[in-house]
Amino acid sequence: MPPSTVLVLTTLPADADAGAFGRVLVEERLAACVSVLGRLHSIYRWNGAIEEVLEQQLVIKTDASAVEALKRRIGTLHPYDVPELLVVPVSDGGEAYVSWVRQSIAG
Repeated sequence: MPPSTVLVLTTLPADADAGAFGRVLVEERLAACVSVLGRLHSIYRWNGAIEEVLEQQLVIKTDASAVEALKRRIGTLHPYDVPELLVVPVSDGGEAYVSWVRQSIAG
């Protein structure tokens, strides 16, 4: 059986408290782990204009069973009107790690 682990990607403004954001997701068992990557330079089109901003990338490790609740929670916590929210299935992984992710979500 393939792992049900997924990675969820989102970005936050560079000055946002990404640690607090990630802690909420872990405390509420919506994520086993949230990795906050350093500043990145994002370029995108928004409301007809090209925008360039500094952001932080969050890589959220979770189980597929928690994705819908996680998406709702990100929607309530996130400062953007349209936050990046990409769910990337994991096709394979270390058995112990995948098991840990599942157990972390389940409690």
